[in-house]
Parts: sequence; C-alpha cells; structure tokens
Amino acid sequence: MAELVQGDGRTHISSGLMRESLVSTKLLADTHHEKVIPMVPDVNMITIGGQSIMDRGAEGVLPLVDTIIKAKELGHKMVLGVGGGTRARHTYSIGVDLGLPVGGLARIVGGVEEQNRNMLQFLLAPHGGITFVKDHFQDLQLFLSGGMIPICIGQPPYHFWEPPPLKGGFPDNGPDVGLFLMAEIIGAKTMIYVKDVDGVYTDNPNKNPDAEFIKEISALDLLDRNYPDLPIERELLRTLENARLVTSVRVINGLNPENLIKAMNGEDVGTHIYSQRALDAKNSGDNT
Repeated sequence: MAELVQGDGRTHISSGLMRESLVSTKLLADTHHEKVIPMVPDVNMITIGGQSIMDRGAEGVLPLVDTIIKAKELGHKMVLGVGGGTRARHTYSIGVDLGLPVGGLARIVGGVEEQNRNMLQFLLAPHGGITFVKDHFQDLQLFLSGGMIPICIGQPPYHFWEPPPLKGGFPDNGPDVGLFLMAEIIGAKTMIYVKDVDGVYTDNPNKNPDAEFIKEISALDLLDRNYPDLPIERELLRTLENARLVTSVRVINGLNPENLIKAMNGEDVGTHIYSQRALDAKNSGDNT
C-alpha cells in the first residue's frame, strides 16, 4: 500500500513499487489479482460483421436492425461495433501494394469501418442509435442510461503502434479483437459475434461442405487445432485467454436475426468459446 511520507519539507509517496522494475516476474506475480471492477456489467457487446452482414445491404442489415430494435424494447442494453468488410480488404490490398508498414495499415482501415458505422447509425437513429467514438468512452454509462444504442468501429486504436504480426503483413489486432478489448474494459455481460455462418467449423462451410460444426470449444484448443479458416480473428483467442472479466464469447449466424436475442437471453445458440479461467470457475462451482 502506498503512504505519504513527510518531514523534509516535501511530501513523498512511499510505495513498494518505487524501486522495483515493472517487468520483474516476481513483482508481476505479487501484484496479480483476480478482482477487477467492471464499468458497465449489464451491457451486451455485439460485433456485426462487415463482409458477412453489412456488405449484404438491405437483405442482411435491415432484418438485423429490426431485431436490435426489438431487443432494446425487451430491455437489453447494447453497444454495437462493425467491421469494414470488403472495402477494408480493398484498402489493405492497396496499402500492401504501396508497401505500407503494418502500423500504417492499422491506421487507415479504421476510416473504412466508419462508413459502416455511420450507415448503421442512420438506420438506428430514430431508436436511439448514436455514433460512439473513443473520446467519449467514459460517457458510455450516460448514453446507455439514456436509452441510447452506441455504435462504434471495431479496429482498435493502436494505429502506428500496432505490434508486428506473427505471420503475414496484416495487423493481428482487427475489429474482433478491438471490440473484445472494449467488452473487457466495461465488463460486458455478453460478447456476441454476428457472422453469416452458424458458428465455428473445422473449415469454411461455404467452401467445404464436409466442414464439421463445433458447438463448444476452449480458446486454447481452437488455437491448437489450427483450422485453415475461422470466422473470427485468431488473435481474439489469445486475448480471450488473458481476459479477467469476459471469459467467453459466442459466434452466431446473423442471417437468422432471432439468434441475436437468443444469445442475449443466454440461450445456447451458435458456438460458445471459453477461456481456461472460465473452465476453472465452472469446475470450482463459481458461476460469477
């Protein structure tokens, strides 16, 4: 515990961390604790796929918008996030062709996602949909208490500080990771990824009819299996494993919009992905 020290005409803060290295393994172990205070624990974080949903236009978006409105009427609090879809891929293609570094790619793709965010906000504006940017993050509870539906982009604001990727030339941290990080900060009740498939398969079911559906799996197991294609970013699985507050996510098919309300109600729909922390809590009988 820190304490104030006086006596030489100045006030000092005496702390056990004063002369410690913040990368010391012993210090990290000593300061580790499981208790973290959530900001907004009763909210549902919903990620709407750019290519899987938004790029489909009215056919894919409008039924989902109607479901979101219905969910709000049922009392569900939501924060919506969107990806960039095909236009983000075009932007990546041009950026790679120009030889931009990964931090440059991370910087430009967020601007593409803003287009999808704005379209969704226009559609939901009569029902409380508002543009939500990182500068107003600490106003989130005010927005939700006022019956609003905050809508944001997914790309995390690492920008030029995006870490080098493990493989390839694209940022490891895309919209799936960005919105999960937001869910972890606010301690969201649920983290739902709305895609155009029923959940996670052993391969892309749109290309491989023999792909097998996975109902439930741990993040580590899914990483270890190294399937050729996934509907979510692999870095999300690594991030999920380190999270304290959000210990599982669900991947659902947004082309059947009623799945969204089912997921917010806690029903077993789509694919459930959980962390080791969630498994340990389940095995110990702790349901918190």
